[in-house]
Amino acid sequence: MESVNIKFCAMLNNIRIDKYLAQTLKYSRSHISKIINEGNLLVNNKKVKSSYTVKKHDTIFITLKKPEKLNLTPQNLNIEIVYQDEFIAVVNKPANMVVHPSAGHNQNTLVNALLFHCKNLSSINDVIRPGIVHRLDKDTSGLMVIAKNNLAHLSLSEQFKNRNVKKYYKALTFGIVKPEKGRIESFIGRHKKNRLKFSSFTSSGKLAITNYSVEKYFKNFSLLDINIETGRTHQIRVHLSEKGFPLVGDSLYASKKILKTLPYKIERVFLHSYRLIFNHPETEEVLDFRIELPDELKNFLRRIEDEKNNISRKLNIKQ
Repeated sequence: MESVNIKFCAMLNNIRIDKYLAQTLKYSRSHISKIINEGNLLVNNKKVKSSYTVKKHDTIFITLKKPEKLNLTPQNLNIEIVYQDEFIAVVNKPANMVVHPSAGHNQNTLVNALLFHCKNLSSINDVIRPGIVHRLDKDTSGLMVIAKNNLAHLSLSEQFKNRNVKKYYKALTFGIVKPEKGRIESFIGRHKKNRLKFSSFTSSGKLAITNYSVEKYFKNFSLLDINIETGRTHQIRVHLSEKGFPLVGDSLYASKKILKTLPYKIERVFLHSYRLIFNHPETEEVLDFRIELPDELKNFLRRIEDEKNNISRKLNIKQ
């Protein structure tokens, strides 16, 4: 099987090499240990053990087996490519599109679209996730950055891991959110009873931090501007629903009773990733991308804005 060689400089101190590479490459620690035991890892031109402690600026050279040939069909799906060069692409993912193939989703994913629209994609993140550095829920629309080669993938992974990527969302919730600005912090893990959901009420979980400010009040709704410091699955949906303000259109976390109070039908969760800030993996230039709300969300806001008893008010809150 063909191999690919990757050389990069460590950015952290005092962390085991197997843990560091597992976080960076998104492989299991057992897989990393296998690579090390097979002699396919050098640190400063020397072989090391899995217990080796990484020092900042260590030169790491790793040989990875190229993934098996993709058995995925490139599809000319409707995705907006906001920006691209030889290193990255920034796309506007539509709602109700799965990011990468999984059981029951071999077609019509973002990866299928990327295989059609992009000539090259990184191969680090395994055979079914070429180019994918981070994800958005199926029901969430908005900006995602895609890696087009492995060095770009490593750089972006480091930025996400070190919380250097800034991610902003617009969300519409049921209820009048108070206080108008806040920070929600908890450990999120798989829900104890419903395996489709996530929860803060779990025996094990990962730290999740959500910052929000109210942008506008409507009658019985609040439009929020949100910045997340972490990227846990369903993080915004979990945090706001547990605070008593589930997202409009969210049939997983909002009760059937509250969903029935919607004055107008909406076919998706009202959650949109509208801004993404990160450093270009090659030039290190700060890139700041913004995208408008999709039409279906704009139209929903217009309709509730026109309600006779609207009590909306705009807040002049800086992002």
